[in-house]
Amino acid sequence: MPPNYCIIIPNYNHTQYIEQVLQQISQQQLPVIMVNDGSSEETKSFLIEVADRFQFVSLIHLETNQGKGGAVIRGLLEAHQQGYSHAIQVDADGQHAIKDIPNFISLSQNAPEAVICGIPDYDESVPLGRLIPRYITHFWVWVETLSFRIKDSMCGFRLYPLSSTAELIRNAHIGKRMDFDTEILVKLDWKAVPITNLPTRVTYPEDGSSHFRMWQDNWLITKMHTRLFFGMLLRLPKLIARHFTQSPKSRYER
Repeated sequence: MPPNYCIIIPNYNHTQYIEQVLQQISQQQLPVIMVNDGSSEETKSFLIEVADRFQFVSLIHLETNQGKGGAVIRGLLEAHQQGYSHAIQVDADGQHAIKDIPNFISLSQNAPEAVICGIPDYDESVPLGRLIPRYITHFWVWVETLSFRIKDSMCGFRLYPLSSTAELIRNAHIGKRMDFDTEILVKLDWKAVPITNLPTRVTYPEDGSSHFRMWQDNWLITKMHTRLFFGMLLRLPKLIARHFTQSPKSRYER
């Protein structure tokens, strides 16, 4: 069967930019699974109205807030159950360049088993407090995978092959909050799922909102890296062996 794609949007009380995001997605002619992650009743009513107006949107409601990762996981499993082969994760806050979606799909069509990861190309709007922890995470991800295959593990704009991703979700612990994006990517890499990196513009709107909790989420991410480091030690022989089984060309193209 040819690959078929959908878009997953986790949403926790994001109303300001979601209509703009969906309007841009409408030009891509792709179905959307939006997961309401236990938002307020006011937001829930708003999202129901929005989904009625954008007929390509199906809406899933989580009764209690699961965290960004929990919402994405619910959307990925739903997409896999519905028979989609690939899903593109997009944030609801207007940060991502929706016009780049065809580039993700084009790379995926050439490498259908690969995760296509967005590498953020930031403008001056990015908060400094978000950049410093990001570079720390880059270092630890390179340690945890013994490679530079993953250029950026924190960007929430990426494309998943659903067969391997759903299998991992069902059989491994994956963080459900701000630790999700990094942990699932490292563990997919441990499973030897190919990683392809794609530069994409990321903008932080001046009047946008973020649910990133500086101290709590950085502590959560620190604990995640501790788990992943010891997980890497258990997989050390296999990770080292990959450097000898891959062709020199494939080591650097991902």
